[in-house]
Amino acid sequence: MMALTLVTGIVDAVGYLALDRVFTGNMTGNIVILGMAVAGADDLPILGPAIALGTFTVGAFLAGLFLRRRPTGWTTAVTAELVLGAVLLGAVAVLLAVAGPDRPLAVSIVASSVTALVMGGQAATARKIAVKDMTTVVVTSTLASFAGESLVAGGRGAVINRRFFAILVIFLGAVIGAALLVIHPGVATALAAVLSLAVAAVGHLRLRSA
Repeated sequence: MMALTLVTGIVDAVGYLALDRVFTGNMTGNIVILGMAVAGADDLPILGPAIALGTFTVGAFLAGLFLRRRPTGWTTAVTAELVLGAVLLGAVAVLLAVAGPDRPLAVSIVASSVTALVMGGQAATARKIAVKDMTTVVVTSTLASFAGESLVAGGRGAVINRRFFAILVIFLGAVIGAALLVIHPGVATALAAVLSLAVAAVGHLRLRSA
């Protein structure tokens, strides 16, 4: 789940910095951008964030439908969902590489929309795996739990716990994604695909229920 949270940081950096200011994992950001854009603030985009919001929802719905009758935890269906997501991210990386630096807006919208579709599926899959405080796509609630519960409770695990690392990991993902943009956005997206595939493989081999 930490690795998938890292993936979110990477793809959100790519989406916001290279794909017309679109968040592909954090839908709160897209809703806020849309609200400001509707008010006419700062020439913010409407089409890209709106489509990404829609495809994220579709991805979450389809994954939820696919996983609905499966037990909580890691199953073969979870592996299949994550592998499909990795393949789609790989396709986005190829699309960005082929389109080049002067890609049309339509290519950016397709890339951000497909990535958001994948992240919606990832979010629904994470809920099915059900590791507490690990949603993989947003850390606002995790930060609130960290400050309002972990720090308040004190003790040995008040700071060094999964809530803290989830916040740190999504930050590091954004750092990595932004740094790789110097090379090419397709490189960052390809890394996200490889990480997702690695998570699927490790989970299938080590965590899958009998």
